[in-house]
Amino acid sequence: MEFDLEQSWPGEWMRGFMELCVLRAISKGPTYGYSIAIDLEANGFGVVKGGTLYPLLGRLEKAEWVRTYWGAGEGGPGRKFYELTNTGRTRLAEMTKLWGKFSYIVSAYLTGPAQIVFPQEEYGETLISQTVPSEPSTIGGPK
Repeated sequence: MEFDLEQSWPGEWMRGFMELCVLRAISKGPTYGYSIAIDLEANGFGVVKGGTLYPLLGRLEKAEWVRTYWGAGEGGPGRKFYELTNTGRTRLAEMTKLWGKFSYIVSAYLTGPAQIVFPQEEYGETLISQTVPSEPSTIGGPK
């Protein structure tokens, strides 16, 4: 599949998955903010601005999913490096697994017949489900 590297994604989507993608970028080895942004852009996520990335990195550090240290920059000032902690690796593995399930469900729902399922605990022993046509225009009959 070929990606349009100039694609811009809705902000709501970016906020929803950015934590997971930043953890993935850091999982490749110690890295710094600008390098993470370049990695994400090169992989089709578009330009990730510092105002989005650096607060997220701070939250990851506060959650103890990453640790930081200062290292020498290439011919310039020092850089703050980020690396995953064991807790961060666990978080990445768990969330990657959940993302796989979630993205499958969203894809199936958007491209196939939808099935409405009511939670069993709210409606007693009977599980109610109904298949709904996948074409919204067919709901309610012909136009």
